[in-house]
Amino acid sequence: MRTLPRTQHILASGLVAGVGLAVAYLSYTQEPRDAFLFPRLISTVFVVLALWTFGKAVLGRTKVGNGLTGAELIRILPGLIVALVLVYGSAKALGFYTATTGAFFILISLYDPAPHGALRSWVRRLIVTAGFWAVMYGLFAVLLNVFTPREIFF
Repeated sequence: MRTLPRTQHILASGLVAGVGLAVAYLSYTQEPRDAFLFPRLISTVFVVLALWTFGKAVLGRTKVGNGLTGAELIRILPGLIVALVLVYGSAKALGFYTATTGAFFILISLYDPAPHGALRSWVRRLIVTAGFWAVMYGLFAVLLNVFTPREIFF
């Protein structure tokens, strides 16, 4: 039973390292070069960390816990679907800020344990989402001056 959590860790860290390598490659090969300076820096750091984690998993030098059960996978599956569809699938169509804010609101609504029938919990979710959008916009557009996919809304 001990090999299943280790295998899951090797597969997950290998997948993350592969995606990280693809993102890093894209950030180094896209134009205009100035627009990809921040993604280039961040993706390089993440690739180094992901490869380090993958190496530790392959060598068996990491604490892997008990692995992911089927019930836990089913619990996180809606979040993964929302992230894939709204953020990666619709960022070009809706714009980065709109798609990401929509995904954040859906995720917070899915996983927030507050009652869905109470108006107060929806107001709090909206306020937290607006705060998330403000921080995200301030970070990318104002502070870092990074180009993001823009389309219909922003």
